[in-house]
Amino acid sequence: MLSRKIGRWSGRMFTHIYIYRLKCILRDRETVFWTLVFPLILAVFFNMAFSNLNKSTETFKAINIAVIDDEQYQADHNFKTVLNEVSQGENRLFNLTVATSRDEADKLLDESLIDGYIVVETRLKLVVKESGISQSIIKSFLDNYVQTASAVKSILSGVVLPAGLPDKLLEPGKLPGKSPDTDELPDKSPGTLAGSLAGDEGDVSFASPGNPANYTNPGGSASWQKLLDSLRDRRVYVRDVPGTRAEPDNMLNYFYTLIAMACFYGSFFGMREIMDIQADLSTLAARINTAPVHKLKAFIYSMSASLTVHVAEMLILIAFLRFIIGVDFGPKTGLVILTTIVGSIAGTTFGAFISAAVKVSENFKVGILIGASMIGSFLAGMMYQNMKYIVSQKAPLLSFLNPINLLTDAFYCLYYYDSYSRYAVNICILLFFIIAFCLGIYLMIRRRKYASI
Repeated sequence: MLSRKIGRWSGRMFTHIYIYRLKCILRDRETVFWTLVFPLILAVFFNMAFSNLNKSTETFKAINIAVIDDEQYQADHNFKTVLNEVSQGENRLFNLTVATSRDEADKLLDESLIDGYIVVETRLKLVVKESGISQSIIKSFLDNYVQTASAVKSILSGVVLPAGLPDKLLEPGKLPGKSPDTDELPDKSPGTLAGSLAGDEGDVSFASPGNPANYTNPGGSASWQKLLDSLRDRRVYVRDVPGTRAEPDNMLNYFYTLIAMACFYGSFFGMREIMDIQADLSTLAARINTAPVHKLKAFIYSMSASLTVHVAEMLILIAFLRFIIGVDFGPKTGLVILTTIVGSIAGTTFGAFISAAVKVSENFKVGILIGASMIGSFLAGMMYQNMKYIVSQKAPLLSFLNPINLLTDAFYCLYYYDSYSRYAVNICILLFFIIAFCLGIYLMIRRRKYASI
């Protein structure tokens, strides 16, 4: 009977403290602004800054190049034809300018009218003023041409040419491409290639040690064209298979870091609860300590109210990001909410722990909490995206000691990865931090006595 009355009294006391503490927290407009309104404003600015980075589609612009129009260039019919083909049409690779001399080409290069020019010598030569993406594309094109020409030369060196074969073996009509009607990759094995060259025009024999090649049908120039077409027809046999259903999106890291920072802005609530329970820190705490309520129970009741408000603020932020801003959290909505709640608890207990451990003024404690949150956010990639990866490579232990980074990584794991192993590691470490903070708070406030209040 007595225990039942004590239980009812404790329930009424919890309800009383919880409701009145909610009213006090909601009336603290400054704390509500920094924990709710400020993250919402920051999310709007983030969206304004980053929204067009992934949505905009950059169109490829043809690269401006020049070629020296000398005797060697005019004599190389193959390269001249190929270069003209890739410089025509709407989807052309180059905007080709024919320069009469190197002086003219150097002038165009100095005035940045071209990204580089080509000189046809014994070996193709590329002249550039600086390195960049355009210059790399030009070099890749030349390397590809030289590789193809070398392959053709190697094949022709072991074959007896038929009578009446055209001189311009490599002069293409139209570069063949993959058939749009099928996704199957053609069989380019030597046996199949030799078979494709057989037909009405005759067969081709390839040279091998001890077995000179010979051409069995003098009229088979069409077979040679097939061979040359097959050499020009470059196919990719390796396909990129994604390890997850989600598309990688580096911009999401900024918003996930914002959520993590907002979670640790809940430290202001934790700091306030310690300030209002320690009698030597405020007059309100002195009055509370004279009440016939266990100090630790009063703290837990008040802390429950703070967590309720902060979790509600975080859920508002998540809903705002998802439905207003359009941030993608993936299909695991339940785990996203759970992660947000864990982050809110971690931030609130962190603030209470710092407030109980550091014996300084309230303003100084606020400075410590803001500084810790900003440093953690910076190391998690909020101000500089690559910082997160720099820390993980140069100081991997720091990545696991930064709770804001753990929260950010947990959100990204839910979005990108299908497995939960990495996510589980992040959450377990966060739970360890929460337990450590709570244990530290308990040891510092449980038996604190005052000579005079």
